[in-house]
Amino acid sequence: MEGYRGFLGLLVSALLVGFLSVIFVLVWVLHFREGLGWDGGALEFNWHPVLAVTGFVFIQGIAIIVYRLPWTWKCSKFLMKSIHAGLNAVAAILAIISVVAVFDYHNVRNIPHMYSLHSWVGLIVVILYVQQLVLGFFIYLLPWAPLSLRAAIMPIHVYSGLLLFGTVIATVLMGVTEKLFFVLKSPSYHSFPPEGVFTNALGLLILLFGTLIFWIATRPQWKRPREPGSILLQPNGGADGMEGAIAISSGHSPDAADTELNSEGIARKRTLGIDDAGQRSTM
Repeated sequence: MEGYRGFLGLLVSALLVGFLSVIFVLVWVLHFREGLGWDGGALEFNWHPVLAVTGFVFIQGIAIIVYRLPWTWKCSKFLMKSIHAGLNAVAAILAIISVVAVFDYHNVRNIPHMYSLHSWVGLIVVILYVQQLVLGFFIYLLPWAPLSLRAAIMPIHVYSGLLLFGTVIATVLMGVTEKLFFVLKSPSYHSFPPEGVFTNALGLLILLFGTLIFWIATRPQWKRPREPGSILLQPNGGADGMEGAIAISSGHSPDAADTELNSEGIARKRTLGIDDAGQRSTM
């Protein structure tokens, strides 16, 4: 890996900042906001920031960069896809539970739903995130999607994943600020009370974590390398080195390479009866 020390430093920093973000949100609700519960009251609402930061920010961030860990490059791509999908599924479940906690709290307190910008953007991003997860599962994890479809969707999948993550960061920051304006009355938020300062620090940690994840995920030199002898399948059927294409390896053995399409492509090719006269394309 080019720039391995820089990658390692940023990775350790991201993990540390992300872990601190989770610790800070727990300290906020346990020390300043009276704790956690599931009774329809304020203690149930406190699950909302805890689960949002833990799942929607920290776990999602790890899911985004899991492909870039050089220690996993010798693992099968199918295994890495499964880990990527599993982490995103956990993040989605925690995000949904956090939304349920808010709706339950509002129902018990007779508070109107969906009146703030935070709630609008938050619900939209949860829906789109689940949609992204489901589509990714059927297109990339299962062996049914055509290769051309996978190649065409990949740039959209990558871009929308980063866009959703950035939107989650913005939504969490909006929610933290909104909550502080609601609960800090005496002393007020603008008088720099300890809870306000502490939670502002939480917001900075979340922002820094997002920045580190974005940097790691967008450096081309830290991208998982293609297997030796592989080609890139383009949506139009061509083969070159463009970003976002799907890698396919050429070899004489069905398990000679472990690439984007994984071993499920073998079954697809057998079904189609493809034979290229002496040298098969394997994934």
